[in-house]
Amino acid sequence: MTLFRLAELAERTGAELHGDGSAEVSGVSTLDDAGATDITFLANERYRSQLGGTRAAAVILTAEHVADCPVNALVSDNPYLCYARVSALLNPDPPVISGVHPSAVVAATARVDATAQVGPLSVVGEHVQIGPGVLVGPGCVIQDDVRIGSDTRLVARVTLCSGTVVGDRCVIHPGAVLGSDGFGLANDRGVWVKVPQLGGVVVGNDVEIGANTTVDRGSLRDTRIDDGVKLDNLIQIAHNVEVGAHSAIAACSGISGSTTIGRHCTLGGNTGLAGHLTIGDGVHFSGKSLVTRSFTEPGSYSGNVPAMPTGAWRRMIGRIRNIDQLFQRVRKIEKALGINARNDALKAMASEIKNGKLPEQVKSLVSSKEFKNSWRNRPAKVILEDFYDGLLSRKPDPGAEDYLRDLERGRHYDVLIEMLRSDEFRSIIRRDVSS
Repeated sequence: MTLFRLAELAERTGAELHGDGSAEVSGVSTLDDAGATDITFLANERYRSQLGGTRAAAVILTAEHVADCPVNALVSDNPYLCYARVSALLNPDPPVISGVHPSAVVAATARVDATAQVGPLSVVGEHVQIGPGVLVGPGCVIQDDVRIGSDTRLVARVTLCSGTVVGDRCVIHPGAVLGSDGFGLANDRGVWVKVPQLGGVVVGNDVEIGANTTVDRGSLRDTRIDDGVKLDNLIQIAHNVEVGAHSAIAACSGISGSTTIGRHCTLGGNTGLAGHLTIGDGVHFSGKSLVTRSFTEPGSYSGNVPAMPTGAWRRMIGRIRNIDQLFQRVRKIEKALGINARNDALKAMASEIKNGKLPEQVKSLVSSKEFKNSWRNRPAKVILEDFYDGLLSRKPDPGAEDYLRDLERGRHYDVLIEMLRSDEFRSIIRRDVSS
């Protein structure tokens, strides 16, 4: 059992101690279940009501909750992060016991550091390199030419196929397979022909890979999992995929071949990404999202329908089935009203404006005294003036650029049509043409 004084935990985690620093803790637990030697945490307001009744030795929380805490406290701006560090101190990994188990099979050309441990019934292939402090748990298969960095832990029954490279301080959980063949097939008149998968898998430092997750080897270049990536259980990473540093992917997700995921991304559970996509840094997909196009701008994206009452779901599906018929009806109405022709003309105008080709008459219009007098009290006046004056003088400002994007998306058509139909516009056009 590992014991820590609260004062020491505060120093090790950077938290602020409130209470008795000599109090000792030996375990972690929930607010409800914690006992006299446990430390717990409050990071979610849903559990705020449990704080007053806790019997823990101490609670990790934010400053706003200190006054309501009946026991010792460690105050942190990020209680959950502080709890993670405290829990790691109280629950260290079992020490690596150096040596090779008698039942393990290790090739003569393999280089196993003297401080590494190779567990029972494991197999280590030719020319494998296993670094200092590595744990190869029971039943692991390390094929030829694999390299494993220092202090990495293969918990049990992990398979590293030939040529796989794993960095330092990684954790790979039971049943994971790295470096199996990617799903590469060519079609010969209805018969599938296997495409040799000649790349490898390269895993960076401080990566964690969950149970029964698979990372396929590349077809020509390597599949890459960069530093600090966290992969949950039951994830499929296809050939040639690249996952950027410090991204996290939840269980049952699938990443199709040759897709690149940026740094600091998150994928919720059961997210599916199509192949050959580019996902930029800081992109976050909610659970069950179906991603079929690239997303390069950081932000949060969703692509699913949350659960709802069965009756409402059936009505919605019935309407979706009729959406094509509804679309055709709307097209007929738009054609009858001339809406499509109007929209097409305005989109063409937007394109001309963007390229600086709009006739000078329009610029004259928006700068004219008559126009300004007529539009003085209209909200669109300033936008229109910024838009035309800015873009046509090739000095675009943010307002002008925003208006252009809006115009291309189908907005502000009513304002443009009203302007184009105005007497002021017609008189200025006639004046400019005659002159």
